[in-house]
Order: sequence, then structure tokens, then C-alpha cells
Amino acid sequence: MKDRFGREINYLRLSLTDRCNLRCVYCMPMHGLTFVPNKELLTAAELEQVVRAAVEVGFSKVRLTGGEPTLRQDIVEIVERINRIDGIREIAMTTNGYRLPYIAEALRRAGMKRVNIHVDSLNKASLEKTMRLGSLEKVWAGIEAAEQAGLLPIKLNAVITRGYNDDAAVDLARLTLTKPWQIRFIELMPFGGPTEIQLEHYVSSEEAKGWIERELGPLFEVNQGELDGEARVYRLAGAEGTVGFISPISNPYCDDCNRMRLTADGRLRLCLLTDDELNFRDTLRRGGSQAELVALFKRAIEAKPVGHQLKHGVFAENRTMSQIGG
Repeated sequence: MKDRFGREINYLRLSLTDRCNLRCVYCMPMHGLTFVPNKELLTAAELEQVVRAAVEVGFSKVRLTGGEPTLRQDIVEIVERINRIDGIREIAMTTNGYRLPYIAEALRRAGMKRVNIHVDSLNKASLEKTMRLGSLEKVWAGIEAAEQAGLLPIKLNAVITRGYNDDAAVDLARLTLTKPWQIRFIELMPFGGPTEIQLEHYVSSEEAKGWIERELGPLFEVNQGELDGEARVYRLAGAEGTVGFISPISNPYCDDCNRMRLTADGRLRLCLLTDDELNFRDTLRRGGSQAELVALFKRAIEAKPVGHQLKHGVFAENRTMSQIGG
């Protein structure tokens, strides 16, 4: 199904929980957090119902997000249920990797295709400063577990935050010289709580790209500069892997947006950086039919905005990233 701007909407991100075992400085405070009660999270069966309705309007790719999605004890069951739905061609996940050594094989057998793993630095001190409660050893063990299980290709996500992990861009990009991975740098986005940090410590993709090129040489465009998902992708000379830049602030990709997000408490968010949502959970829990869920998806796609309004100083305020699902 296409929206009113001609974009084909086929990519659904499902947040499984707003809880996380880390407290990244740009995402979650260390204290004073209130999480969605477990009874208000969508169950595995309800998530399956939502995805079945999504397929009817043309969604074919699902990404599991959080918070940290692997904190859901039923995550393997969720993947199994989604994998059984005709029309789903890919199930992926974004994770910090901590629990992958224990569940990567099971996830692969259940039908998961690949994972994106979040790591903000290869330097122990700056990683702990940025990802607070983070452990490079645990993240790296997760990366290795994903590789061994065949959850490929590996993509590593990093958010460069000025004054916290400025050293990370070059070190992470250097990995691509010998690893067939995509290292992706995501610009800070101002919304939902820690807006002051997000604005004051913002580093543009162009600046991070300049740091990499000064140390490692020129980055060459891949795919003639066409987007790979949200990322513009480059390659260092002779590198095994690639470097991607996701630039929602400095170079928005709203014109190519094909995704929608379901929050852990069952609201379909029309745009990551606006507050408009439709309530799926209430429909599910009053016994709503498949046709009603399909109609909700159609309403959402028709109402999807052309893009965010950050350039006009309009920020999304009702949720943090961990509550939305990235």
C-alpha cells in the first residue's frame, strides 16, 4: 500500500519492551524511570495478530526493537509466530547483543535472518561513559555469537555523541578494512526527554565522515549514493565492509521512508519524530477482528506525514526512543 505521497509502506518495526539493561546517555536516565507494566505489553499472540493484519496491506519486513528486545523471555516464540506468516520475507532485530550468546542459535532456527548490534565505541572508557552500564566484552561476545549463528550480514550501529565518544568513528570504521560488516553512524535526534544532550552534543554525519577520511583515507560511494535502508553507504579503499551514515537531521530521508513503528504498548506511530499514534492495543483487547486491524493500518498509512518538522523547532515529546523502538 502506498501513502498519499506515493511511498510504498512495507517495513514494520515492533517494539517488544521499553526496558533496557543499559542507560545510554542520549536515551535513558540512570534513575527515575517508569516502565510499561508487563500486562500492558502486547503478548506474542497479539503481536502475531498485528503482523497478520500488516501483511494484508503490504508489509513484508519486520524488525524487532526495544528498549532491549532480548529482555522479552518469549522472544523466540515471537519470532516463530511471525515467521509462520505468509508474506513476511525478513525478520531482523536491533539489539545491544548482551543476550545473543545464549539465544542467537535459537533465534536463527526460529526464523530470524539478521541483527543490528549497537556499540558506541571500541574504547572501554568511552563506551562505558556513553552507554553507561555497557561492557565492550559483552557486546563483542554478542557480535561473535551472531556471526556463528549465521545472523548475517552483521551491521553495527553507533551514535557519536560529542564529548562522550568522539574517538569512536575512526576506530569503528577501521573494522571494515578486515570485517565484512557495515558500520553505521546515526545522528542524534532531539525528542522525548534528553533533548538538551541530544542538541548540545550533536555530531553531523559529514563531520564524522571527515574524521574518518582524515585518518583512513577517502570514502567511496556505494550504489551510486542510493540509500541502503536509511543509510548512505561508503567503502574505504580495499575494505571488506562498508561504512554507513544515517542522517535524519542533516540529510533527512523522509521522502524515501517506508516504515512504521508499533510501540511496546500497542500504539502505531505514524512518524518516529512526531507524536501522532493510533491505538492498536485497545482494538486487540476488546476482541477486534482482523478486518478492524487492517482498517487501522490503512488509516495509519493514509495519515502518515510527509516528514518530521525539526527544522521548524517541532520535537516529538510524548515518548523516548526506548519507548518507541528506534
